[in-house]
Amino acid sequence: MRKVFIKLSIVLVALSLAGFLFGCSAQKTSENQGEKSQGKTIKIGVLPIEDNLPFYAAEKDGLFAQEGVQVELVSFPSAMERDAALQAGQIDGQVADLVAVALLKKIGTDVKIASIGLGATPQEGRFAILSSPKSDITDLAQLKGGTLGISQNSIIDYVSDQMLTDQGIKLDDVKKMAIPKMPVRLDMLLSDQINSACLPDPLASLAQAKGAHLLKDDTYKNISQTVFLFRTQVIKENPDEIKAVVRAYGSAGQALTSHPDQYRELFLEKAQIPPDIKDSYQMPTFSQLQLPTEDEVKSVMEWMVAKNLISEAYSYQDLVDPSLLPNQ
Repeated sequence: MRKVFIKLSIVLVALSLAGFLFGCSAQKTSENQGEKSQGKTIKIGVLPIEDNLPFYAAEKDGLFAQEGVQVELVSFPSAMERDAALQAGQIDGQVADLVAVALLKKIGTDVKIASIGLGATPQEGRFAILSSPKSDITDLAQLKGGTLGISQNSIIDYVSDQMLTDQGIKLDDVKKMAIPKMPVRLDMLLSDQINSACLPDPLASLAQAKGAHLLKDDTYKNISQTVFLFRTQVIKENPDEIKAVVRAYGSAGQALTSHPDQYRELFLEKAQIPPDIKDSYQMPTFSQLQLPTEDEVKSVMEWMVAKNLISEAYSYQDLVDPSLLPNQ
């Protein structure tokens, strides 16, 4: 009888131990699965500009959660600080332009373009050359010998050169003045300290509202695009999360385009539209997700080589990742 009792006790202990070990294993597996399902939080650097509006709309409407991805929007006061954070690996993606993409790659930060932000059509993301309200210059041809405020070696520099060249104006006939900070450039234009300036919207529209003369804008031809980019390492390590972010951005862009009134207050707040034009300024429209064309990329690369900003043009394949677009 005692032997039976001892054997029974051993069996009960063994069963209890097995149950304990199984429970621990199941709990650990459950925890690991929970960590896996949560995935990486994708950090996106944003500036107070209209190009980033789909990120804010996606956050507001819960589109990131619907796509099963966690996204943190990290605000920066300037593109320089945002780019530095990208280089340091503190953020995973951002909206920039083709000039910025090539410069990032030049300094060793490998990135890939997932889609155009604004600029799939000439009407999206307008840049304009304007003359001072006090100036007699009312046509771009009259700018010969005058000063043009720009941010040097930037997309604004590129756009200015394209517009001048398309109008048959020799670049040497215009004196470019580097004024990196756009609010300062606007103030110098309005106070007649420079003859003209190249500005993006909404500052271009504000300048017009204050009497500046529109000499030329880029709505006649698709010269510039902003692009949605990620660090290549993050794409390799988290392809599903990155694709989910891209889908959410695209869905939010279409919602903004289809129902602008629903997002008007969000737009005025996040894009920091100047009070003087907040009632009249139109919300941007966003096209379906798509990549810039090979010709658009080639044009920017050739300009950068000519300006000695890069020693050799990057190929289209160097800069874009078609696999990140939906249904690719």
